[in-house]
Amino acid sequence: MNIQEQIAGYLATQTEAKRTDLETLHKRILQALPGTKLWFLDGKDEKGKVVTNPNIGYGERTVKYSDGKTKEFYQAGISANTSGISVYILGIADKAYLSATYGQELGKASVTGYCIKFKKLADINIDVLITAILDGVKQTSHATGLA
Repeated sequence: MNIQEQIAGYLATQTEAKRTDLETLHKRILQALPGTKLWFLDGKDEKGKVVTNPNIGYGERTVKYSDGKTKEFYQAGISANTSGISVYILGIADKAYLSATYGQELGKASVTGYCIKFKKLADINIDVLITAILDGVKQTSHATGLA
């Protein structure tokens, strides 16, 4: 099964309202990042144990670990959670940046160092969210992060 099929399968498992919001967000991200690399993580570790919610990822960055090893990973991702949707913008060095830059304009969302959570898409300003994603992708396009 290819990544597009995995994403479609994941979206099909969501409630109608959440699926519609995730599909809309997915399409907007693809429009904003044409040709971006897509990822799908099923949330399971190498032993098949569920360790996180499944994620749809966009873009590509190199994560550099303190032991010198590197790993390719996505720059931004979306995931359904029990109370709504999480958007991950990974690799931004300043952990206060997202909240300080976009927190007030986003609407009804919780913003941490790399995660923006909201109940439904109608609660937030999707244009501001897309701008935040593009900003994060731009910041991490040529940088490596120390994990």
